[in-house]
Amino acid sequence: MRIRWARDPETLDPLFAPNLAAFDANNLLHVSLLQGDIATQQLAPALAEQLPTVQLVGDSLTRLQYRIRPAATWDNGRAVLASDVDFTLKLMLCPGLPNEAARNQYSFIRAVLPHPQDPRRFTLLCRGQSLEFAQASGDFFILPEHSLDPRGLLRRWSLADLQRQPLPLPADSGARAVAQQYLAAVASRSSNRLSGCGPYELLKWEKDRFLSFRRKPRWWGSRLQPAPLVLQARPQQLEYVIIPDVATAALALQRGDVDVFPQMPAREFARLRAAPAARSALRFYTSPSYDVATAGFNTRHPALADALTRRALSRCFDAAGLLRATQLGEGQRTVGIISPADRANYNDSLAPVPFAPDSAVALLRRAGWQRRSAPHEGWFRSTGRGADQQLRLLVRYRAEEVLFGTVALQFQAAAASIGVPVTLRPTEPGTFATAMRSGDFDVYLRVLRGNPFMFNFTQLLHSASANNVTKFGTPASDRLIAAIARADNPARRTALLRQFQALLQAEAPIVPLFYLPNRVAANRALTGLHVGSLRPGFAAATIERVAQPAP
Repeated sequence: MRIRWARDPETLDPLFAPNLAAFDANNLLHVSLLQGDIATQQLAPALAEQLPTVQLVGDSLTRLQYRIRPAATWDNGRAVLASDVDFTLKLMLCPGLPNEAARNQYSFIRAVLPHPQDPRRFTLLCRGQSLEFAQASGDFFILPEHSLDPRGLLRRWSLADLQRQPLPLPADSGARAVAQQYLAAVASRSSNRLSGCGPYELLKWEKDRFLSFRRKPRWWGSRLQPAPLVLQARPQQLEYVIIPDVATAALALQRGDVDVFPQMPAREFARLRAAPAARSALRFYTSPSYDVATAGFNTRHPALADALTRRALSRCFDAAGLLRATQLGEGQRTVGIISPADRANYNDSLAPVPFAPDSAVALLRRAGWQRRSAPHEGWFRSTGRGADQQLRLLVRYRAEEVLFGTVALQFQAAAASIGVPVTLRPTEPGTFATAMRSGDFDVYLRVLRGNPFMFNFTQLLHSASANNVTKFGTPASDRLIAAIARADNPARRTALLRQFQALLQAEAPIVPLFYLPNRVAANRALTGLHVGSLRPGFAAATIERVAQPAP
């Protein structure tokens, strides 16, 4: 089974996947306590026997009780135990690892309490009583303590100890030794050194060409009857072929060199679906997605530090026109980063940001900008000290993303019409990530990938998050993000999410353009793709090839 990827995963680090390809690959190699079921759009038990039992303690603590499936084993036959869960949570906090995201996402888990008689049973002691704890507590890949920390170095400290960094020197040195062991295993690209309990093992990886995975002959999940969807592994071998160019990938699909083309651009999808030869050889699938196309502003740059300027520039994006041009009208406009499909939490009292360059001019003037003519044309603003600010923008996006090439050109033309010069900088993926971290941009264009069951915006937009590349954050927005993460009943969370969408539209650190449709084209002989809204938009591990009748 051969599947097209647009880019190389760069790393198969199961704790810190940098892109969708890495996430997809790790889902073949590793298993979480809970995993997304694309058919139900809910988190379902994977390593866990069932969803956790929730017990509220007083008004500030939650106990989540889990049990790992008795069938679950590592490749050497050793059982997956509660101690592996404890080890994984501690590993994520080790100094020397890029653990900012993990610290934000799992800091609510204060301890892993083993059961005294059953080594597969454990309780997670959590600070707070958020609705999301039951889902978020199981949403990370479990790693083997016996191979990554054979001396049990991390057992010397509690999870709370590792959360209180910096560590004292003896603890720091031991934790760093485990981190180095882990990084060496990741760098080796060897299934033997970083063996997961997932259904597949990595056979071969030729960077920027392909990755090949083989189903393990004695994988524990094969013994489950009936096997839940999240633990099915039908193809004997999966090969992901990296073809950045869309036309080349479409040709490979038509020739049979590739069996599945996920996230196919709209025009190529429509062209193939209209071609009789392609229709006879391929099937075409569509569904909504939780992926939203966005623009974001670098608020640390003085010219973009105020909301009025950002709101003015937001009106230079023709989201409705771009939706028609790039998605052929499919997809959905949005007022925020909550999907319109989520009727309870989407703030339908707001209107989408209009395409209105003329009103952008009025907002710029309210923000203190003045438009000057030759010899120094453009918009300038007095700072009261030193040289005046000039409004000129550098826009970055990944070079291979055709969608954002179109968005960038439209924004550049609209901004030019009101006298704002825009430089476009299509950027290679690795350099793009570096530029985001270092702040080497004024405006970025990228897709944010979401889901229907968790709403923790700490990583994306909290002022204390290193992953907040806009660097936006106010005391009010930080309090709101924290309150959403802590919300303990649906009505309270809905009210906070609606308030958050209104705040983001008023402050405009990001501009949500539209939610993208999911499009998949596949060989007609394939069944079991389960095309749906959760990423990556289909289920690779459940695909089967059926015999086709002779012509």
